[in-house]
Amino acid sequence: MATLSELYITMENLRKLNLPIDERLKQEAAKLEEDLIRTEILPTLTEKIEPALSQVQRELVLVVDYVPGEPLKVSLSRKRSLFDALEDVVEIKPDPEVEHSEKKKGGKKVVTNPRTRLRITMPDGSIIEERTAWESLHKFVLRVGVDKVRAIGIIANKIPLVSNTLDKKYQTAQKPLGNGWLLMTCSDTATKRKQILTIASTIGLKVTVEII
Repeated sequence: MATLSELYITMENLRKLNLPIDERLKQEAAKLEEDLIRTEILPTLTEKIEPALSQVQRELVLVVDYVPGEPLKVSLSRKRSLFDALEDVVEIKPDPEVEHSEKKKGGKKVVTNPRTRLRITMPDGSIIEERTAWESLHKFVLRVGVDKVRAIGIIANKIPLVSNTLDKKYQTAQKPLGNGWLLMTCSDTATKRKQILTIASTIGLKVTVEII
């Protein structure tokens, strides 16, 4: 996938040549801009601005007007319906943090099953078979498209399978997919197989998934 800076360069070169900018390029640039805001700007807003705003006891809407090369402008409105009249507003927010109950100590000893792997046969005959089951799931998600998998809305351990929030309990099991997205891999091999089959079925992809 092209980076945001690469897309900007491509679009600028097309402008210089007086050539039309492909709509796909515009959509890809918009997506990467939203990803940048979600992964880099939104956490800063949450950490720095939200605590200061907590002193304000009335609802309001802050609008940040950004023009490259010019100072930021911030406008304030008391009307929560301000954006209803705007057609291209995109709400950007992280997945909510989830509270997990702590397991009680003691009780029955958990028996660990032998480690197994996954072999995924794609429609074109190519095979995904990585060293571990989670790596095969990870590669499969990247192959079919992170956005497509995210849109399906699969939940694993109370959080989205593809999330943009680092979970306090499962953060070591959330593997990066790029552009701020994280893949939940804390599950057994059989569950990962079901997840892959669910994804494939939902997007109309015929795959074979074997536990080996």
